[in-house]
Amino acid sequence: MTGIGVEAGAQAARSRALAVLRIRSRALAVALLPAAVAVVLLAGGSTGHLVGGVWDAARLVMSVLGVLVLLAAGVIALVVARARPAVSPTVAIAEEAAPDLYRMVRDLADRLGVPAPSAIALTPDCDSWLEDRTHPAHGPPPQEGRDDEIAGAGGSHRRVPAAPVLVIGSPFLWWMRVGELRAVLAPVVAGTGPSAHPDIAAARRFVRGLDAAVAVGSTPGRCPLTRVLCAGVASVARLMLRGCREHAALMERGVAAAAAERAQAVDYGLRIVAQEQVGLAYAGWDRLLTRVALPAWRMGRWPSRLDAGVVAALTELSRRDRLAEGFASRLGERPACDLLEEPGTIDEAASLLAARLFHGGPAETGPDWAPVDWQEYPEEVVDRKWRLDAARLHRVLDAQGVTRTPGTTAPDSHAPTLARVLTHLSASHHTAPEPPSTQQTGPALDASPLSAASSNTPAAPSNTPAAADGETAPQGPPVPDDERVTAGTGRHTTVEGEAETLAAALTAELAREEATTSHPRSTPETTPWDDTALPLFPLQPPRTARELLTDHVTAMVCCAAIDTAGATPGLDWLDGPSLLINGERAADLTPRVLSLVEDGDPAPLRAWLVKSGIRPEKPVRLV
Repeated sequence: MTGIGVEAGAQAARSRALAVLRIRSRALAVALLPAAVAVVLLAGGSTGHLVGGVWDAARLVMSVLGVLVLLAAGVIALVVARARPAVSPTVAIAEEAAPDLYRMVRDLADRLGVPAPSAIALTPDCDSWLEDRTHPAHGPPPQEGRDDEIAGAGGSHRRVPAAPVLVIGSPFLWWMRVGELRAVLAPVVAGTGPSAHPDIAAARRFVRGLDAAVAVGSTPGRCPLTRVLCAGVASVARLMLRGCREHAALMERGVAAAAAERAQAVDYGLRIVAQEQVGLAYAGWDRLLTRVALPAWRMGRWPSRLDAGVVAALTELSRRDRLAEGFASRLGERPACDLLEEPGTIDEAASLLAARLFHGGPAETGPDWAPVDWQEYPEEVVDRKWRLDAARLHRVLDAQGVTRTPGTTAPDSHAPTLARVLTHLSASHHTAPEPPSTQQTGPALDASPLSAASSNTPAAPSNTPAAADGETAPQGPPVPDDERVTAGTGRHTTVEGEAETLAAALTAELAREEATTSHPRSTPETTPWDDTALPLFPLQPPRTARELLTDHVTAMVCCAAIDTAGATPGLDWLDGPSLLINGERAADLTPRVLSLVEDGDPAPLRAWLVKSGIRPEKPVRLV
């Protein structure tokens, strides 16, 4: 049954490949048709059969049209042939850096009866695939005395079509055992068999060329004439892509089916177990990137051992959720990263690439883009992040004219305190009683940051960011914070707008900082993908203003806990930065901060501060 299934899948893929090639042939026939008609007319005139003024005009028109169409077809064919297809950003692994890994892949290809991949590369993601990189723009030609395939015969200088490159997800190497990795790669490596068929390879080259030609039409920075020509080429390529899209998709589906059927004879039982680890790797890798790596990337630091960190994250996830039975015995087996000669170096390269893809950081380390080890993460990232956020919060409060001396702080003290934040946010939510004579008509105005900034009413004090940008502040006596009147209605409204204004000001301040400290993007000629739109795969949407305010208030609480109660910054592998009080993680802080930010109720947070021994009136150290 396996042989029948392999043959059926391969045959379906070949038939669809022929359908794609027929579209190419039809396009060529259309391009040659005017020239063929012109040749017939010229031949008829030379033999004396097609004579007269009408035929002479037809010969002239068709000759000119044939030449123009041939020139256009030649330009399109040249662009399709020479345009560089997109290549996935990966970390190349030389055979000298991973001889055991190459040996395992060769043995796997021999067991499957397919050509071995031409090379191996790693991607900072939980996926594996084959990628054709035979286009001349993807790399230098093979050197003399070097094989085009890792399984080719030594000493042969004849150039043969190179097999696809095997791309492996780097988290798999660190999390999976050797046997599990081999089982997961079996259906991927089996795809080199159908890929070697001439019709399938030609169809793939044609589709990739059309896709690259479409991308050429959208390349910025060209002169107007070149831009018009490239747009025309892209339109024709897009038309042909629409014609062969369905056939190409069904061809790839047939290739995948044939590869899956062939791989069933190799480690089939182990593959079922390995697929469970693939799902676990996805979960841990996502948590590590969004909760642990992203905070470091945002402040200009990139964790240099992400793959090692995913092992710790998955171990913690398995311990908490009890996802893996016999977990200790599994860890006793040989990890797949042992197949690398220098796993630390490879991990560092994959970590830097992950920072580029998911955050848009630069390609090289610099003063504002430095690596950080996991041992240094709490001090270099967590503590510094909290103090940067706390400093930003106090700068915005200063810009809004909020006093620095609330509560029992000495009048001559201007040091930042948590009490200042608590007093301001709790007072901002107080609601004044409504006058008896005022009748509310219509919905109450929402306390949004835009309502005060755009209405030019007393609700927008002169120390708001809008007034600071040069707008004319409203005249008249100052209005108390707890008794603002909404213009045009004569009614009192909640002062929750102050908290919204603070959140909007924090958002604007953070945007200004990110604009002035944006990472420079290097675009070397060897870059195999367009890095002008980094990050290619952003992890999270932008945070809302309320989320930013919550993060900054939490950071201020953590700074006060460290400076006044002996707490320490910590790293939770699944949740990221964490506060440790007496060695225990403070997991109950977030709901109390939300109660203050969203409801203006400081009581839960103040009770938590007293219980933890934190002094909100004491000054904290900022950066």
